[in-house]
Amino acid sequence: MMNQPLSRRDFLLKFGVSAAAANFLFSLPSLGWAASTSARKQRIVFLFSPNGVIPKHFWPEKEGRDYDIKRILQPLAGFKDQMMTLHGVCNKIQGDGDGHMRGIGCLLTGVELFPGDIQGGSDTPAGWSQGISIDQYLKNQMQAVPEKQTRFGSLEFGVMVPDRADTWTRMSYAGPNQPVAPISDPYQMFDKLYGQSKNRELLASVLDDLSEDFRRVENLISSEDRRILEEHVAMVRSVEKELQTELEQSKKHGDVGHAIPEMPANVETENDNMPQIAKMQIELLVNSFAADFARVATYQITNSVGNARMRWLGIDEGHHGLSHEPDKNETAYEKLIKINTWYAEQVAFLAKRLAETPEPDGSGSLLDNTTIVWTNELGKGNSHTRNNIPFVMVGGGLGFDTGRALKFNNVPHNRLLMSIAEAMGHPTDSFGNPDYCGDGSLTGLV
Repeated sequence: MMNQPLSRRDFLLKFGVSAAAANFLFSLPSLGWAASTSARKQRIVFLFSPNGVIPKHFWPEKEGRDYDIKRILQPLAGFKDQMMTLHGVCNKIQGDGDGHMRGIGCLLTGVELFPGDIQGGSDTPAGWSQGISIDQYLKNQMQAVPEKQTRFGSLEFGVMVPDRADTWTRMSYAGPNQPVAPISDPYQMFDKLYGQSKNRELLASVLDDLSEDFRRVENLISSEDRRILEEHVAMVRSVEKELQTELEQSKKHGDVGHAIPEMPANVETENDNMPQIAKMQIELLVNSFAADFARVATYQITNSVGNARMRWLGIDEGHHGLSHEPDKNETAYEKLIKINTWYAEQVAFLAKRLAETPEPDGSGSLLDNTTIVWTNELGKGNSHTRNNIPFVMVGGGLGFDTGRALKFNNVPHNRLLMSIAEAMGHPTDSFGNPDYCGDGSLTGLV
């Protein structure tokens, strides 16, 4: 009988690397040869932008491979062969909450909101979602498989998401009544990803100083105190040894697909810095995928009813306010096209960075094994419709037959969530409200 191959964690522990160090080292791509997997890595990013789109300038008119790219999607024209648009996918979830609340709170969960006391417009108040979101479902499923385990499982990025916690600001859920807050401060995200190693470098320096201090006082104290001190010095030296092993390994492998990104200093999380914050977060996301820190991510730009003022586009009004203007307001209409085009530019920048970043094992680019799912809480802002929810996919992570514009006939978005789970290797008989899952996952995607 053949021996079972060791996982990366077991391999490191077997060869004398401490458990503390293994927690950091087992994610390094350069140690991937110790993993027991021959399957390719699959990654997915759910990217959210708010307040609906301008359908006339968003959706292709032609179906199939010879599809046309409208004005809003022009930034993605270079990815036409790796892109797929899905028209006719609808969020049919009813119940409590206003359209924006159900739009974002049910978007990735596919299930109703709990009754609650958050009042939206003239609709019934509501609370958090009643179920897990697809990103967290995939995280849990993948973390349960040794070959797919990563350091964090999933990462939740935000761009100018308000500090407040309410139904309009959360799209990711660990379970019923369990919203997951995105990290909107890139420095906070950097510290989550890389701060541990930096802090350990500082700790190693502190321990060096402690050892020197101990040596200076050992002749000045009683024999009993000296014994206690010697035990403490032994403990410190043990910690030092572990730290040195870890730091040497991280430095040795630090240039193998795992370069820590440079962060510009003192960028405040404020409206006018939104373009720079968006790019900083994208760089951190791409680096986290290259380092195999996670294979699932959400990237949330503002929030449902997000009211960013895109002065860098020459627009002083808030996005949400503009989205309520009638189509006949030509000035507002033009500004909304520009706003949505800017969102498409962020998707395109993420796709570009993934495409130009090689897989650590040499099997193509990160984009070849990553799918970006760009979506929204509404189909159109001034009507608050949740029909024809924007779903645009870029990249090869799901293995879908890209390079096409597809049109469905008013299908529940639950079926798309099921298709995503299936494509990631974790099929489910239903996702969210089972009443909308009876026809199974969507056909025609592969």
